[in-house]
Amino acid sequence: MKDIIIFGIGKIADVIQFYMREESGLPVKAFTVDHAYIKEPSFNGLPVDAFENIEEKYPPEKYSMFVAVGYHNLNEVRAAKIKEAEAKGYEIISYVHPQSSVPKDLVYGKNCFIMNNVCIHPRVKLGDDVFVWSGAMIGHHSTIGDHCWFTSAANISGNVTIGNNCFFAVNATVAHSVTIGNEAFIGANVLLTKNLEDGKVVIAESDKAIKLNSKQFLKFSNFSNL
Repeated sequence: MKDIIIFGIGKIADVIQFYMREESGLPVKAFTVDHAYIKEPSFNGLPVDAFENIEEKYPPEKYSMFVAVGYHNLNEVRAAKIKEAEAKGYEIISYVHPQSSVPKDLVYGKNCFIMNNVCIHPRVKLGDDVFVWSGAMIGHHSTIGDHCWFTSAANISGNVTIGNNCFFAVNATVAHSVTIGNEAFIGANVLLTKNLEDGKVVIAESDKAIKLNSKQFLKFSNFSNL
C-alpha cells in the first residue's frame, strides 16, 4: 500500500484519520487543502500542504489520496476534489472498517467510507464516494449511485435504487423497492414509501416533498455548516 494523504482538515477529516491510523494502522502521512484554507502548518500532528502543488512534495507514484470533505452542496464539493486529485495522477482509495458488517460480495467504488457497526446485506452495489456511517443499514439487492451520504441509523430497505448526490439524515427510512432520483435530500425520521424524482426534499411529512428543490433548500438552510 502507498502512503496516504487526506484532503481536508475539518471534522470529517479528523474522523477519517482516526479510523485509518488509530483503528486500522494505515500510513496516513499528511493532510492537504486549498492554500486559502490553511491556517496552521499542521493538523493532528501531521503536516498540512497546499493542494495546488501537492504532487511536488508527495508524488502520486508514492502516495494515494482520500478526500475527506463533508456533504456540502449535496456532496458536489467532495466530488469535484476527487476529480482534481485524479487529474494530478493520484489513486483515490476507499476505507472499509475491519469491524463493519459487510458481505464478501459487496461492490463499492473509490473514495467510499464504511464505518464500523453498519449493516449491509448481500447483493448491494455502492457507487463511487459513498459514505456510510455507523448504525446505517442498506438492504439486499439495493443499488446506490455516486457521491451519496448515509448518516448514522439511516435505513435503506431491500431492492432500493438511489441516484447520485443524495443525502439521508439520521433515522431516515426508505421502504422496499423504492426508486429515488439524483440530488435528493431525505431528512431525519422521514419514512419514504413512494418513488421520488430528482432534486426532491422530504423533511417533515412522510412521502410529501416540500416546494423548494434541493439546491434552493440548501441556500436557506445551515446544511453545509459541518
